[in-house]
Amino acid sequence: MNCNEAVKLVAAYADGEIDSARGRSIEEHLRSCAACEAKHQDVLALRARIRAEVPYYPAPPALNERLRAAVARDASEPDGSERPAAPAPRSPDRSRFGWLMGGALAGCAATLLAFFLSTAVIDWRANEDIAVQAVGTHVRATLDNRLIEVASSEQHTVKPWLSARLDYSPPVRDFASDGFPLVGARLETLDKQRVATLVYRYRQHTIDVYVRPDSAHAPTAPRTLRGFNVAHATGSGMDWLAVSDVSPDVLTGFVQLLVQQSAAK
Repeated sequence: MNCNEAVKLVAAYADGEIDSARGRSIEEHLRSCAACEAKHQDVLALRARIRAEVPYYPAPPALNERLRAAVARDASEPDGSERPAAPAPRSPDRSRFGWLMGGALAGCAATLLAFFLSTAVIDWRANEDIAVQAVGTHVRATLDNRLIEVASSEQHTVKPWLSARLDYSPPVRDFASDGFPLVGARLETLDKQRVATLVYRYRQHTIDVYVRPDSAHAPTAPRTLRGFNVAHATGSGMDWLAVSDVSPDVLTGFVQLLVQQSAAK
């Protein structure tokens, strides 16, 4: 099995929907191909996060009882037999109205359930995509050797450069005294929006900080993607999203420092 074949089957394999013959083939391929195995692990991680984070809404007890009664009634009748006549209701109009109302309420409940579930998945997916985009832009900028478009540790140089190219003015500050010197900045596109990217150093590591106006679609919990840590905070009307290969506690602490110092100004 080659990569083109394996990529199409990774999701189905992770869900246990592959027959045994193809299952053995893809297992052998995953053992020898790091790229496809990484995709497999991404699918498993996504399944785990959906189970852990997407809200679960059980059916109302009354609906459960009606369904169980209907199944039991159908199962008790032999094939071809006639259903026993139901006793005549005392008030046909009221019975019909109650049946219609019950169906309407059940339909409304199902619609609300689908809405809340789909909204939760869409929001989670959007948030996850922002983190993936941030890591991707960090990697590309590193490989293309274009981490910095304006090289300076002076906020009065970096901030005007960014403000002249954006429709907002991002807070900029040097943290050399805290071990995080500002070395420059560049522009990136995140969530289809041009955003300021501040570049800091921590020892031998580079930290990209994406600064943009407060957004509903932003990761809220630290995570690790493709070997890079992602930390997020909100403050001073801005989203601060940091990406680096430094340890999660260092990155999270630095993002908090950014927000605190920005609010103190």
